[in-house]
Amino acid sequence: MKIRELQPITLSDYPGNVAAIVFCQGCNFRCPWCHNRQLISPSSSQGHYIPVESVLSHLACRRHQVDGIVISGGEPTIQDELPEFLSQVKAQGYAVKLDTNGSRPSVLHALITRRLVDFIAMDVKAPWAMYPHLTGTKPSFASLHKSIQIISDSGIAHAFRTTAVPCLSATHLRAIAAALPSHSPYVIQSYRKPIAS
Repeated sequence: MKIRELQPITLSDYPGNVAAIVFCQGCNFRCPWCHNRQLISPSSSQGHYIPVESVLSHLACRRHQVDGIVISGGEPTIQDELPEFLSQVKAQGYAVKLDTNGSRPSVLHALITRRLVDFIAMDVKAPWAMYPHLTGTKPSFASLHKSIQIISDSGIAHAFRTTAVPCLSATHLRAIAAALPSHSPYVIQSYRKPIAS
């Protein structure tokens, strides 16, 4: 696992839980508005990562202070070691929330089947026609649609969400909402301009 950062506590990123956040390095999208742009590259610019053992040790010491773990990025599902890491986190008794762009439905299906996640938040970046512009790549729409179906049919807590970046209008946001399952929660997040490094 390429773990770049561990945030010890958050009260807002996992609904109903006090959580820690694990930020993974690397993403298969290149969103120009990304708030965590330092995590896009597959390699850390600082050349170092937090060892998995250190993260697990930290979590073991926080069990009575933290209810859940948020796995974010970057894009966590591109990490080959993700299932094993989540197995170790679940063994400590933590609830797990996964933040994902939905590009790897087979990974989502495997995690759900193995009961390694308790909440999935999938970012739906834009109306489909705008995806290449908003992600800086040409994603597989079949994969995105499949991920939406897998998540919405999973029976676990979930939400689809869009960050209201400056180029998205209210019309765009309504189009996104209309394309999602009506029974699934849809959250529009405020855009925060990244702090220049």
